[in-house]
Amino acid sequence: MHMPTPGDQTQGRILCVVGARPNFMKMAPIMAALGDLRSPPGLSLVHTGQHYDAAMNHQYFEALGIPQPDINLEVGSASHAVQTAEVMRRFEPVLDAVLPSAVLVVGDVNSTLACALVAAKKGVPVIHVEAGLRSFDRAMPEEINRILTDQISDLLFITERSGRANLLREGIAESRIHFVGNVMIDTLRRNLERSVPLSQILKDAGREDFLGGNAGYAVLTMHRPSNVDDPVILRTLLETVLKISRRLPVIFPMHPRTRAMIEEFGLEEMLDVPGLLLLSPMGYLEMLGLMKNARVMLTDSGGIQEETTALGVPCITLRNNTERPITVEEGTNTIAGQNPERILAAFEDILHSGGKAGRVPEFWDGQASTRIAAAIRGWLEHGSRS
Repeated sequence: MHMPTPGDQTQGRILCVVGARPNFMKMAPIMAALGDLRSPPGLSLVHTGQHYDAAMNHQYFEALGIPQPDINLEVGSASHAVQTAEVMRRFEPVLDAVLPSAVLVVGDVNSTLACALVAAKKGVPVIHVEAGLRSFDRAMPEEINRILTDQISDLLFITERSGRANLLREGIAESRIHFVGNVMIDTLRRNLERSVPLSQILKDAGREDFLGGNAGYAVLTMHRPSNVDDPVILRTLLETVLKISRRLPVIFPMHPRTRAMIEEFGLEEMLDVPGLLLLSPMGYLEMLGLMKNARVMLTDSGGIQEETTALGVPCITLRNNTERPITVEEGTNTIAGQNPERILAAFEDILHSGGKAGRVPEFWDGQASTRIAAAIRGWLEHGSRS
């Protein structure tokens, strides 16, 4: 494992952490913006290996222009407790070797919390990008990760104004909170023209005939344990999607967890229907190409709720809550939960009226990473602990 040289402490060295694919989209513009500063801090990138599909990781790093990690902890999959503990165990010696001025974490995955905990316990300041988001559902592992990471962070960057209210209510000092906008949208805007066309995706799948005479299509993504780990809930959601597929073709890039559960519960045969196209997991540019021209997205992903709002694409969220309320209040998102009637009603509304028009939220302008870099520069110059 290659260890970078400890940073020049007059400029500071920031140890950036990614662990799962959503982190890559958030980290790419931040590292680019920090590197563009007149006096850039030293940067080291740690990949914990929480998501460890080598081909998929390569696709994301190459597509988004992220430098190859200086260090890969190669943690892999495990239970939440084991994975979090293993990231902590492997990250501590990296921290001791690099001696950074700060550790920068993004999002809400296990790696986010694990590396923030190690840093905080060793007295290294923590920077959290995408702070303050709350679903108010502590059954979600990500909600626990968000709350705890925010509590031990020194600098907290929020994507929407509701994040400030959440953090203040939890006792976070206002001086630590910065409203900068959404780095996911920075990545989306920079890559929109590079997205892979639907025609190419269908050609690669050998299904150029899939849409037939249809003018539109839906895209489904689903991976959360609350949706895919219970055979009754999973079957109900799939049956609902099959009803939709009779009205509008549905493209379903299937998450490995979802595929495994469908196979375990013996549900493969029900998906062998003309209006449903099953695909392997997509790279970022492929997924962006699917999303931008979709008639509707059906998803349980937080990131896709944001991306569809930025793209103006109607989104039906297959969850009972969202930690991104601005996508509902101002964007194109409708919360339908796991209830077939609510999902189908939202779908019918989109078919007949086009769904919610929405608007792009404040500071979702492609410049969030620039604001983050400027704030970090000032924070380092004035003493990160002051």
